Amino acid sequence: MCGRFNLIATSDTIIEHFRLKRLPKYRTDFNIPPGQKILNIVQLEDGSNKSVYLHWGLIPSWSKDTKIANRLINARAETLADKPSFRSAYSKRRCLIPATGFYEWQQTETGKQPYHVHFPDNRLFAFAGLWEHWENSNETIYSCTIITCPALAPVSDIHERMPVIINLENYGDWLNKQTLEIDVLAFDQTFSYQQMELTPISQHVNNPVHNDEACIQPIQIAH
Repeated sequence: MCGRFNLIATSDTIIEHFRLKRLPKYRTDFNIPPGQKILNIVQLEDGSNKSVYLHWGLIPSWSKDTKIANRLINARAETLADKPSFRSAYSKRRCLIPATGFYEWQQTETGKQPYHVHFPDNRLFAFAGLWEHWENSNETIYSCTIITCPALAPVSDIHERMPVIINLENYGDWLNKQTLEIDVLAFDQTFSYQQMELTPISQHVNNPVHNDEACIQPIQIAH
């Protein structure tokens, strides 16, 4: 799964990378947990990209309440076309979720060891995501989820699943509103993940309140 990530790129870098006209109020974030609004890139009717903040934890339009969001922070790539929670969004409401790294925990004999998964230069990339619109008589919520797939190396060394990364050259294909049928697993994951590093970090990141550079500070672990 993907339950925590970071976005520490500059606003200018994000605007250029995703070919945006502007960026909403933005600040770098070293420790992004589910349940809050996160930056998303969606496609407008004219084909241009727009950045928006959506609640991380999908709420299907048919849901009776918002509690389901806690269970839908991730969507399994293998069942997107079949699951009622994701089927409609998969064909009509795809998005990109900007990130510079994500966190995963490896179970060890002494407890869970956190790792920062990132490119060597902490460069910007994007998760594959889906978004939804939900409303009742009192409120309207736009929400999103991060798509995951079976883990490849090096992530498979510490966990069985990983977030799907969409490569820069495939952004347009993934966001294209005219394409109703698409296979997210057809996008090459190997190229991106072979370049990524697994950096052991301290337990500081475990507390989602902590939001500083110490979250990604490397540590030495005993072997």
